[in-house]
Amino acid sequence: MKKTLGTMVAIIVVAILIGTFITAKYATAGEIGKASRFIAYNNGTVLDTKTNLMWAAKDNGSDIDWAKAKSYCKNYRESGYTDWRLPTQDELEGLYDENKSRPAACNRDYNNHVATELIDITCFAPWASETRGSDAAFFNFDGGDRYWNPQSNDSFYRALPVRSAK
Repeated sequence: MKKTLGTMVAIIVVAILIGTFITAKYATAGEIGKASRFIAYNNGTVLDTKTNLMWAAKDNGSDIDWAKAKSYCKNYRESGYTDWRLPTQDELEGLYDENKSRPAACNRDYNNHVATELIDITCFAPWASETRGSDAAFFNFDGGDRYWNPQSNDSFYRALPVRSAK
């Protein structure tokens, strides 16, 4: 009984120490940039203080279909948070600013009109979470429009993780 109790205490102490280390690592994210309502942190996140949404500082960086985009967001762990997801079209539209423009890295014939340069969207069409049948939604940062396409499409589409900052 004493040996079992000692083992349990040792496991609990180790779990507490690991939890403290992980919490300290991510709780001390430092601010590295600010632009309007957006704050960038050194853990790869950007907080939108208007919506209280936390965005990954960059998308996945290459063509991706909807199912893989959903999985990418769900499994995104770069900053230590575990509640990442695909954004809605409304959330993506909240990042759109028709007055700001930069060429889309994936195709210089298109532009990205993103409200902040702190979030790197490498192509103009991040997937959104909404689906209907075999189609999925995306938001077009070139023109500011909402569209639906087959979930199997992958050319020009990206995954941009988001989470509620609480």
